[in-house]
Amino acid sequence: MQAFTVHQGLVAPLDRANVDTDMIIPKQFLKSIKRTGFGVNLFDELRYQDEGYPGQDCTKRPLNPEFVLNQPRYQGVSILLARQNFGCGSSREHAPWALDDFGFRCVIAPGFADIFYNNCFKNGILPITLSDEVVEQLFKEVEANEGYQLTVDLQREVVVKPGGTELPFSIDAFRRHCLVNGLDDIGLTLQDADQIRHFEQRYKADNPWLFASKNN
Repeated sequence: MQAFTVHQGLVAPLDRANVDTDMIIPKQFLKSIKRTGFGVNLFDELRYQDEGYPGQDCTKRPLNPEFVLNQPRYQGVSILLARQNFGCGSSREHAPWALDDFGFRCVIAPGFADIFYNNCFKNGILPITLSDEVVEQLFKEVEANEGYQLTVDLQREVVVKPGGTELPFSIDAFRRHCLVNGLDDIGLTLQDADQIRHFEQRYKADNPWLFASKNN
């Protein structure tokens, strides 16, 4: 998993509340578990004017010119500014997979659905909760200033605005440790690989009958 320490990026404003996981990545794209290739179908029903299906050549699909991610000023974004209850609905890791594959490293919102929030940390995306008032001000600044960027410092737990104003946020210490060090659940387990191998060797030596060949 890609580590997250300090990230500076262009911000895209998704100005709607209660964006659910089916809107983030529609159900017809959940057949694959490769974790990659979902970016072209992120917000599929909002980005395109036709109905999407797996394996489709999205370069030939008609785009919705009103959708924020299709607008020229928001090309190359890596920070998503959202509204309350982002990521609600059904549980699906495909939602953070799609955000990550598109290029998003961070989502800022007044609140997140619990399961989506947890899945973000397991897939290298930093979800930041800020107050409604602060998020509202950020929406105004992003929309008023083309090329608006924020710097997110996870170790210091601050979002830094272009003028230098710092917006503090709070992340659980264990989750921060995992993101800073690029550790997902598998990475955490592999930190104890030597101890796991030692246990397996000792267990096999102490219980040889469990591992005896059927031919003996």
